[in-house]
Amino acid sequence: MSEPVAEPAATVAAEALLEVEGLSAFYGKARALDDVNFRMEHESIAIVGRNGMGKTTLCNAIMGISPPSATGSIRFAGRELVGGQSHRIARQGIGYVPQGRRLFPSLTVDEHLRIASRGAGGGDGGQGWNRDRVYDLFPRLAERKRNGGAQLSGGEQQMLAIGRALVTNPRLIVMDEPSEGLAPAIIENMVETFQQLERDGLAILLIEQNLGVATALAERQLIMVAGSIAAETTATALAADSELQRRYLGVEPLAH
Repeated sequence: MSEPVAEPAATVAAEALLEVEGLSAFYGKARALDDVNFRMEHESIAIVGRNGMGKTTLCNAIMGISPPSATGSIRFAGRELVGGQSHRIARQGIGYVPQGRRLFPSLTVDEHLRIASRGAGGGDGGQGWNRDRVYDLFPRLAERKRNGGAQLSGGEQQMLAIGRALVTNPRLIVMDEPSEGLAPAIIENMVETFQQLERDGLAILLIEQNLGVATALAERQLIMVAGSIAAETTATALAADSELQRRYLGVEPLAH
């Protein structure tokens, strides 16, 4: 009788989708990130913190947007990103929804999506995203496809910024303050969209000040203070701990 095949050792860790180790970032001589460390698998996590804590700097460092200059390591699916060019990083399979949307006022909705589709480098996200699927996800964009970026409402602009990232077929999407400036009803619809994307297999790194959005989307919560990850907790624990919310985030407790 043949010997049974040995199972792989349980101690061998699965490769992280995104792994950040010893990351520091600088604007000139000013340190904006200080020894940031975290890893994420094929999941969604939220990084929360007050203004000025380094959250957007972290996004810029991941996406290779300069400034800042960065030291340490950022690996996506095992590939080092530090020192890489932003367009090459995006083509590896990371979609980015920047704070403030950053749309082109003179380009129509459809032109934004066409250009982003052309720039996709095959991130192998396996999701099959194209303009038609974005229009299915956001019917309002289909109605406004010939309107310029400056003619859209805040909610429509955020839909377009998300759609622009999706047509690159990412494995991971980084969203920086997506709820900023939006009405509560729009935020509620946006959270439902994020939850649907996660169910479809897309990993999301959410950067947020809005605890309601952060805790609705991701169970893992990283708290950023003064350029470092000060604590890791869960959505359940964070929502229930008013002292933690006040101490790290300076906010009034979430309503239950």
